[in-house]
Amino acid sequence: MATPPSDDAVYRLTEQVFGPLVRADQRAWAWRYLRALLTTPGKKSVRRLAASVSASPTAAPAMHQFVNVSPWDWTPVREELVRWTERRLAPQAWVVDLAVLPKRGEHSCGVHRRFVAAAGRVVTCQVGVGAFLATTADAVPVDWRLQLPGAWGKDPHRRRRARIPHDVGFRPPEQHALDLVDALAGASRAAPVPVVADLGATPRAGSLVRGLAARNRDFVLAVPDGLRVRATRSAARPPHPRGEAYGPVHTARGVLGGHLHGPLRTEEAVRTGGRAYRAAVATALVHPVDRPSPGKPHRAYRLFTVRTEEGPAPSQLWLTSMTHARTESLLALTRLPARTRQTTRRLEEDLGLLDFEGRSYPGWHHHMTLVSAAYALHRLHHRPVPVEV
Repeated sequence: MATPPSDDAVYRLTEQVFGPLVRADQRAWAWRYLRALLTTPGKKSVRRLAASVSASPTAAPAMHQFVNVSPWDWTPVREELVRWTERRLAPQAWVVDLAVLPKRGEHSCGVHRRFVAAAGRVVTCQVGVGAFLATTADAVPVDWRLQLPGAWGKDPHRRRRARIPHDVGFRPPEQHALDLVDALAGASRAAPVPVVADLGATPRAGSLVRGLAARNRDFVLAVPDGLRVRATRSAARPPHPRGEAYGPVHTARGVLGGHLHGPLRTEEAVRTGGRAYRAAVATALVHPVDRPSPGKPHRAYRLFTVRTEEGPAPSQLWLTSMTHARTESLLALTRLPARTRQTTRRLEEDLGLLDFEGRSYPGWHHHMTLVSAAYALHRLHHRPVPVEV
């Protein structure tokens, strides 16, 4: 990494972001943990982190106690992290993305076997659902949820051992995404921005569409090829009570399929990230089929995909509520999940995202909170804070 923030910068962030921790010793250990994450080279085990900030033989047990056992609440800390970040970064979107965290052994909270397409194999891992404040230049993680497979939700012994709260159980990624959006909405003091999410080939994309629409949030969502939709000609045209006006049900890929094989046209060139290229954009106005009960208002959404000169076929279908937005703006938003994945790699390589040695549910959330705060500080400590009038 580049030159880490000064001790004074770490102290100022700790006082603001970890201010909700009422005990002075907890805030002191937060400062030490953040400082150690930012300065300790190589693997960031608790022993190595503790050694970098203290020569005392009791430092490692005390740091482990703070991260894995101490009962401090991470929720208000993350709310402060959202506000600290917003004052230094004007996000273009809230991005919700999955982070696959490989693990050894089977005792860490939420660990399970999962096929990971990027790795091309089944891995033992935890899966985090993260919320990022994102621009084209960076994406800062500010909140997390841990995916608990069914076995972790139903096994009383596992739950006690990992100290999983009684009201926490299995929730699909789409519900975690909505929970994250609700948490951000409660913490944010900035103007509303779109929600961007790519949660993989989830079969329940429709529930995320409905949830965001009910919250009046604009969105750009990656959707599976098999999402069931009806095409319509106008976003303003009211639906027929029985849906006949829209013709038969199609898959999302089927609706756009006829538009994907034409020639690349110069007049459809788009520019994102400062680079221009020729692209064919296929788009249609659609109504997802799994709509609320009859009599409730319906809304048309824009389904789109893009084929560039760099590849023969589009890699992803997207659905957006922003039916009148410029194509360039929408395509820029679809590239933000790539930025969040770059951030996740930096967290792994530079800030010890994968080095947490505890096995508890609170410990996982404490570690993810501290790693996220360290990343925010590393990326944004030099940015001036606007003076409030």
